[in-house]
Amino acid sequence: MRWAAEGGGPQLVSTSARESRAPDDAPRASLSERVSAVVALASLEAALLPLALNMALRIGAFTLALAGLLACVTACWYMVARRGLIRILAMLAAVIALGAIVAGLVLAVISVWIVVAVAGLGLISVISARYALRRTPKAIRSTDRAVRERAGRPAAKQLPAAKQLPKRRGVSSRVDPGIHPGTRGSIPGSSATAPVLIMNLKSGGGKAERFNLAGESAGRGIRPVVLRPGDDLIALAEEAVASGARAIGMAGGDGSQAAVASVAARHEVAYVCIPAGTRNHFALDLGLDRTDVVGALDAYSDRVERRIDLAVVNGRTFVNNCSLGLYARVVQSAEYRDAKVRTAADMLPDLIGPEAEPLDLRFSVPAGEHFSSAHLILVSNNPYQLAHPGGRGTRERLDLGLLGIVAAQVNDATQARRFMMLELAGQAQRFPGWQDWTAEDFAVDSGAPVEVGVDGEAVMLEPPVRFQIQPAALRVWLPASALRVSPAARAVRLLARSTAADLASVAAGAAPAVAGSGRRRSA
Repeated sequence: MRWAAEGGGPQLVSTSARESRAPDDAPRASLSERVSAVVALASLEAALLPLALNMALRIGAFTLALAGLLACVTACWYMVARRGLIRILAMLAAVIALGAIVAGLVLAVISVWIVVAVAGLGLISVISARYALRRTPKAIRSTDRAVRERAGRPAAKQLPAAKQLPKRRGVSSRVDPGIHPGTRGSIPGSSATAPVLIMNLKSGGGKAERFNLAGESAGRGIRPVVLRPGDDLIALAEEAVASGARAIGMAGGDGSQAAVASVAARHEVAYVCIPAGTRNHFALDLGLDRTDVVGALDAYSDRVERRIDLAVVNGRTFVNNCSLGLYARVVQSAEYRDAKVRTAADMLPDLIGPEAEPLDLRFSVPAGEHFSSAHLILVSNNPYQLAHPGGRGTRERLDLGLLGIVAAQVNDATQARRFMMLELAGQAQRFPGWQDWTAEDFAVDSGAPVEVGVDGEAVMLEPPVRFQIQPAALRVWLPASALRVSPAARAVRLLARSTAADLASVAAGAAPAVAGSGRRRSA
């Protein structure tokens, strides 16, 4: 994906002495590094060989599965775009095609020993590559950045003994903090300047209640504030800051996280994300463990700080993304919440069928070309990883200072089939109806109010709908136990051209400090 291209982020102004050393003076790759590079490349080839042989020997089964997949996609297109008899016939065809997919996969079954061998060789390749590339510019930059972050991280202030924040989880699970559902909280004897956690007790199926976040917060010196029906969330956050809170957090869904984050950014106070919503996409991209709701409270004491971007649409803050087009139109329906599939089935033929009117969404791309419609427009706070299987659907960075923008138009079953094949190959950008780019701002015009899904919440916005990035707007506190990188950032792209080139250079004996640096920009 073009927006996730290597080197797409801000470049470091200064380089380390090791990285900037002249090529002639740089030490050559050691014998162990050269051997590791050779092992990494050889192991990768050995892992791919049995897979290729299995595909060759079972080409008929793979062909059957592929044909079934293409037929299934075509049938599904007619299912969502048509009504009546055509939809029924498409459903039958989809079932038959699904059977062909299953039959092909069963016939193409791969021996468990081959799977084990491939996994083992892949692991050896990854470990060897990591050792061989430890002195490349990318590794040096990563190490230097981590050292700077550790050196510049403010130490957690020591509280008086009576107010030390307990690190053991569950110690307050049986303590009654005087907080009850539907009431605002205060900790007996606590200071008004204590950090605050606002919580939606019903979010995520009641996670805040299930994990007793009110009690856990009170036991750690954090003032819990319960969001009641009818409360203004932004007003509660503003009230917490006005009372002198040095940090405010939110336990709820991503829409609520965005609202509280906007207040924290406006007043330059620290913000804490507690993953107590349903999907918690923002927490995932922050590197939090979404299953450890109580553990996220450690951020208030650990105070591992990061600066990240926020994005706004017509003055409204969002932390993840905004969607326009088909999805936004469907979720606006009053029936969608109670019957998602039925509502989509009823509405989609009018939106993408042969008689559908084009959606009035007008926008321009950086090259200057103008478009009058799109089935999907996705604008995100930093670009999503959509090309590589590892970390797909997450964001590698939240501090690039750029919006990620995708626009797609799929007109018929043939295009849907082609788009699906390109998407499977990680080449969606080659689809004729696909546009993707990054920008600091973006606008969509229309002749009527525009349906927009803002962090999953359906809203109507007056045109033009304007998006802007706010670089480094938010101070985020994270627990020391957090990975602090998203799945996209953790993905090992061993098949990437740059990684393979670096390994080949090290295997040939080139100095690791200059391997793969042909595209380096001058500082």
